[in-house]
Amino acid sequence: MKLSRRHLLAAGTAAVAVSAAPAHAAPERAPAGGRKLRTGFERLAADGYALLDGQRVGVVTNPTGITRDVRHIVDVMHADDRVDLIAVFGPEHGFRGTAQAGGSEGRYDDPATGLPVYDTYLKSGQPLADIFTASGVDTVVFDIQDVGARFYTYIWTMFDCMEAARLAGKRFVVLDRPNPVTGRAALGPVLHKEFATFVGRQPISQAHGMTVAELAELFNGEFLTSPVRLETVRMSGWKRSDFYDASGLPWVPPSPNMPTPETALVYSGTCLFEGTNLSEGRGTTRPFELVGAEGIDGRWAAAANELGLAGVRFREAYFTPTFSKFQGKTVGGVQVHVHDREAFDPVRTGIGLLVSAKRTWSGFAWRPDNWIDKLTGSTLVRTLIDSGAGVDEVVAGWQEELGEFRDVRRQYLLYR
Repeated sequence: MKLSRRHLLAAGTAAVAVSAAPAHAAPERAPAGGRKLRTGFERLAADGYALLDGQRVGVVTNPTGITRDVRHIVDVMHADDRVDLIAVFGPEHGFRGTAQAGGSEGRYDDPATGLPVYDTYLKSGQPLADIFTASGVDTVVFDIQDVGARFYTYIWTMFDCMEAARLAGKRFVVLDRPNPVTGRAALGPVLHKEFATFVGRQPISQAHGMTVAELAELFNGEFLTSPVRLETVRMSGWKRSDFYDASGLPWVPPSPNMPTPETALVYSGTCLFEGTNLSEGRGTTRPFELVGAEGIDGRWAAAANELGLAGVRFREAYFTPTFSKFQGKTVGGVQVHVHDREAFDPVRTGIGLLVSAKRTWSGFAWRPDNWIDKLTGSTLVRTLIDSGAGVDEVVAGWQEELGEFRDVRRQYLLYR
């Protein structure tokens, strides 16, 4: 993989940092070390929305776009005369979050505010640019909580909206939020462009270790046809080593199957089971922590534990999904228990579970459409595991490309 950074970004690109706290903010809980994290929205509001002055504004958001006193930013801005908010753009699952995976809310008027809500899901390029034009906005604002994995679709909603804003001649503003699983490292295989889909548009690693504002800067500098007029509003009080519980912020599930920050911790590894005939735990109270299928017994948990994967143990588990794979059937498998999140490598763990499942359960199979290749970004993982490779050999297969991505990624990091 070759990534060449554009050293000269558009003159309008900037990283905005505002310092004071909004007057209406609820009392803040201090993260570890006494630091007070403020999100991009909090800093935007603290500055009296100066960045949006004189602009007709549309917001790309979902239920995670909240203040720390759990009011939605759309409701807050709509009630504030300093913001000319005229439209909302909903991603997968919708603006208010009423749709399941692979669904959206369509076009409607929001009952709470009367604002028109436009559907962005699975829209890109000129059709999405036409929606921005028809809405009448001057500036598109993005504020959605990400979970740190390449195949979580909100970052590609952002990418598509950036490209569409460029085509429509709109300004694009990203309000930053924490990466809940830290920003310490990029992990896993890097996408090959021939495998690009909505679960991975561009060659980044499986666990990217970046915030949405950092990703926006990366997308603008490396992947857009030409740069959009981008401005990012950084957080204050966030460090790359912080997990979500250090933020003091409430957690809102970004999607129905991402109920807790602990789900996000394992997701970039165990989501790979979407590419197999095993349940990835959808339809349970512990999606992506429970994995299994009919016919699996305790031998899988034992084999997974024998791998000695850092920071994690596996418990023999039985569960009955209420929807998705094996709906209404009792299946056997494992529950992933992370006991040392500092040492835990979710992608290596996902590979270890795939390798051990294939070796211990004769019924193991990839999805017939080879969806695993879309999730991992190439044929590498599937073909190596099919050839009998172990965890170390599979992980070694992506290290060169990962090193190249890490070099590019480093140029766009906004926090220490």
